[in-house]
Amino acid sequence: MKKYLSYLLIMTMAVGFLAFQCQSTEMTSAKLYIQQKNLPKAKASLLKEVKKNPKSDEGYYLLGYVYGEEGNFQKMVESFNKSLEISKKFEKKIKDARKYHWAQNFNKGVQFFNKAAKAADKKQADVNFTKAINFFKNAALCEPDSAANYQNLAFAYLSAEKPDSAIDPLLKLKSLKNSPDVYIRLGQIYFNKGVEELNKFYTSKDKADSIAAMKNFDTCISYLEEGRKKYPSNSDILLLLSNAYIKANKISVAMDAFKAGVEQEPNNKYYRYNYGVLLLGANKYAEAAEQFKKALEIDPKYENAIYNLAVTYVKWGASMNEEALAKGEDSDAYKEKYKLAYPYLEEYLKLKPNEAAVWELLGKVYANLGMNDKSKEAFNKADALRK
Repeated sequence: MKKYLSYLLIMTMAVGFLAFQCQSTEMTSAKLYIQQKNLPKAKASLLKEVKKNPKSDEGYYLLGYVYGEEGNFQKMVESFNKSLEISKKFEKKIKDARKYHWAQNFNKGVQFFNKAAKAADKKQADVNFTKAINFFKNAALCEPDSAANYQNLAFAYLSAEKPDSAIDPLLKLKSLKNSPDVYIRLGQIYFNKGVEELNKFYTSKDKADSIAAMKNFDTCISYLEEGRKKYPSNSDILLLLSNAYIKANKISVAMDAFKAGVEQEPNNKYYRYNYGVLLLGANKYAEAAEQFKKALEIDPKYENAIYNLAVTYVKWGASMNEEALAKGEDSDAYKEKYKLAYPYLEEYLKLKPNEAAVWELLGKVYANLGMNDKSKEAFNKADALRK
């Protein structure tokens, strides 16, 4: 689903002048040029003014005003700050100017972001995302303590598929406004970077790629652990954290962490579920099943727990069958696990009836149990959904 951003209220701004008497020629000329909207000449006069009179608070204020009108917001802020260092005489006007330009840039950023979200092709979207990013950067220059700037800037970078560029605004956002989304997005960026490096390693066999992957997974884990401490029941943080531990080959560390979470909060279904995922990944089927069943006692409609309990039984049964075959034994004991699996698969498909892969898995389970009619029906359903 595409994301759209919201606009701010439109603000207005007016420049104010003090009396013209007892002022330098440069200052008088600059004010006239501003009234005539001749910004280049106004700027030239003001630059001369502040060079001759470095303590000209009004000169720097008006220079900031001109830079703002020109769209040079870095210079605008620098000039305003110099004016305020000299005196607070123009403080209210400076605050109003900064808020005005902040709102203007923020709204333009929203406008181009929403255009990008509606764009018919990637090229058009990229052009509009770039414009949105530049306007949100300008907004951040004007009002650096507004969390909304960094939130939208990060989201624009992520939507433009530039995740590395989103890191700095996310960190700034984290310092201004704590929310689980910040930790999730930082974690996801580093998780994806780790997966990318790991895939490179599988092809290159270059140890440096593996080291880079582990470094990214460690960074991912550090942000998600920080997020987990603040938001211990956030399911997205917990799931991504458990996946990061698995990718980083730190399953035992993850198990200890989630086991401790279960012990501290036994009625937290997310801790139960994620501990179960880790146990399943370690092929500890009995222990995994116990955690998923506990999660379902807490929330009988917890879809992920229903599905993974079914998968646990399927993998458990497949493992038993493989062991028997390896020993040259002919045993049907594994079918008992499949019998436990299929009611949960059926229950899951009542909640999520359009998942072809799950219908196919159910068809295989039915087939192993000799339920041929049901197996055929499940496979047909999977095929129909894939068309």
